Amino acid sequence: MKNPKNTSKFRSGFVTIIGRPNVGKSTLMNLLIGEKISIVTNRPQTTRNKIRSILTGDDFQIIFIDTPGIHTPTTKLGNFMVKSAYNALNEADAVVYIVEPRGKIHEGDAAILENLAGVKTPVYLVINKVDTVDKPNLLRVMEGYSHAFNFAGIIPLSALTGENTDALLGALKAELPEGPMYFPEDQITDQPERQITAEIIREKALTYLQEEIPHGLAVEITGMKPRSEDEDALVDVGATIFCERDSHKAIIIGKKGEMLKKIGSSARRDIQRLLGSPIYLELWVKVKKNWRDNDFLLKNFGYKDE
Repeated sequence: MKNPKNTSKFRSGFVTIIGRPNVGKSTLMNLLIGEKISIVTNRPQTTRNKIRSILTGDDFQIIFIDTPGIHTPTTKLGNFMVKSAYNALNEADAVVYIVEPRGKIHEGDAAILENLAGVKTPVYLVINKVDTVDKPNLLRVMEGYSHAFNFAGIIPLSALTGENTDALLGALKAELPEGPMYFPEDQITDQPERQITAEIIREKALTYLQEEIPHGLAVEITGMKPRSEDEDALVDVGATIFCERDSHKAIIIGKKGEMLKKIGSSARRDIQRLLGSPIYLELWVKVKKNWRDNDFLLKNFGYKDE
């Protein structure tokens, strides 16, 4: 692997991002990388797999591991997501634990703190969304968490505006051990294009569909092939959106196919940016009842232990 840097001075390592659903984990990671790697919506449990993204500087490389939001699972998919998040703690040289600036520590966060007690690597508390709270309340939140856990540092910031993210990066770079460049300096994720494409489509579906549908959605890429060997050739992309109920299928397709067209049109723009080529996107919708509790289908959709 290409490594033009001097490894005796170069620092590299893995940083796991953990927290409850919708606290801004994916938003923060995307901001730090400068590219949209993890999908972001206002729906809880949007991230289902560990997503690795790579930030490379002149003398460092940080591999961020974005994890599913930790929640109380009610399906096998939920169990997989929570297990995946906690397993990622063992991969890290440092942990970034993200919370919102609430007045009291949420019971879900209290449970996470109990699990973090066994982590041997430094844990940094990030209090996100500081743009939504005044300073006196923020200070009270910081004080409450400082008494609950021995953090390596407490950093208030805004993943939306970028406020104080430099402080977080500075702290993380200081924690990195000397080491090699694990990935080429121009690589920003280890996720295959097919997986990112599937996630883009799922993001658009989550954005446009009603609340009772999103947790029951999965997307499978059935084909991705350029029509010729030309660099700017049209790429044919086929994908199937799976849902759990016939009634949901009708909603996803919409009257005269309008909802599916809306999802496809929005997804097409992001996929073209990802691939750097024009695409022809064809979407289908199929029903797989109770797939979130079906071991075979979970593995088929990529939700499997590493």
